Amino acid sequence: MAETPVEDSALQVAGVAAEGTEQQIQLEPVKKTKKIIRKKKRPARVQVDRGAISTEPPAQTGDLFNIWYSKWSGGDRDDRHGLNTPAKTRCDPVKDSGFTKADNVTGSYFCLYFAKGTCWRGADCEYLHRIPTLHDLFPVNVDCFGRDKHSDYRDDMSGIGSFSRQNRTIYVGRIHVDDSIEETVARHFCQWGVIARTRVLTGRGVAFVTYQNEANAQFAKEAMSNQALDHEEILNVRWATVDPNPLAQKREARQLEEQAAEAVRRALPAAFVAEIEGKDPEAKKRKKIEGSFGLDGYDVPDDVWHSRTRQLESAPQANQLEAPEQSHMIEPAYAEPVPEPEVQSGIFSSSTVAALRGLAGGNVITQSVAKPSGGPLVAYGSDDESD
Repeated sequence: MAETPVEDSALQVAGVAAEGTEQQIQLEPVKKTKKIIRKKKRPARVQVDRGAISTEPPAQTGDLFNIWYSKWSGGDRDDRHGLNTPAKTRCDPVKDSGFTKADNVTGSYFCLYFAKGTCWRGADCEYLHRIPTLHDLFPVNVDCFGRDKHSDYRDDMSGIGSFSRQNRTIYVGRIHVDDSIEETVARHFCQWGVIARTRVLTGRGVAFVTYQNEANAQFAKEAMSNQALDHEEILNVRWATVDPNPLAQKREARQLEEQAAEAVRRALPAAFVAEIEGKDPEAKKRKKIEGSFGLDGYDVPDDVWHSRTRQLESAPQANQLEAPEQSHMIEPAYAEPVPEPEVQSGIFSSSTVAALRGLAGGNVITQSVAKPSGGPLVAYGSDDESD
């Protein structure tokens, strides 16, 4: 079928328009959009079935029940530390961690059953299901699970702990020693937090694990109690005693100071912290202008600036310069003298006494009264001289 001239012209116009559109598309810059995909935090997984948890009280292993420690005592000498029974469950922080109801509540504590791998509530739990971090800070008298601490440790260094000492080191006993024991201990305990250092005594089958945060040590103590490493041993996890090494004590004190400084940095505004640490360029410029002492181009050294600041701070209040008093523009009006009130002393008033003194200064002559003469007529007197 032959094409008509009208169709040819329409096709030409359409081709020109298409070419112009292609040129316009080529000239316009292509905007690149970056698609942000935010992965929502998954809910906490249910670790065990509720029906598998026994609601019956534990079997009596002693003669007396200690209400302070909630355990039987006096008859458990065969298995004093409970190390003959391995733990039936274990927490897997990679699979079990997730959000719960406690994530929406500020100051929530961690779930003790989650640490032991026996929490059946999952996302409905009212405690946190995750690993503690450096930002998780709790009062001194409680641990990360919300349990009250005691004034001192137990004799066997078990239990919740003491509030009189910040302990970040746990004792791990009954370890099966082999050639890779240090790597094995670090691999099993690093999943509960950042480890500061690890020390393994291969001759005794004992390890000391120190965490950067005390909450991680509390969590690891409960999570690894009665657990096993690569072999079928049953670990004895307790609190570590104070290291007698002076260098270790100094290192511990220095790390505690660094943690306190980090907590202060998080509490204060970022601009204020930058100004204190000397990282704010505007604060440096302002200090340079204020410390030039009125001299253009004079850069005051830091020692002169600090000495001048200490001198001003230690100067007494009397030596400080004060602005001169300015005279008032409007003078006060003349006030008439107010007569002083008369003060009476004795029988006569002050005005009467003043009048009598004025009379005494004139020509008035006063005579003393004649004394009566002694005799039979006592107190007798007369104005007549003939008597």
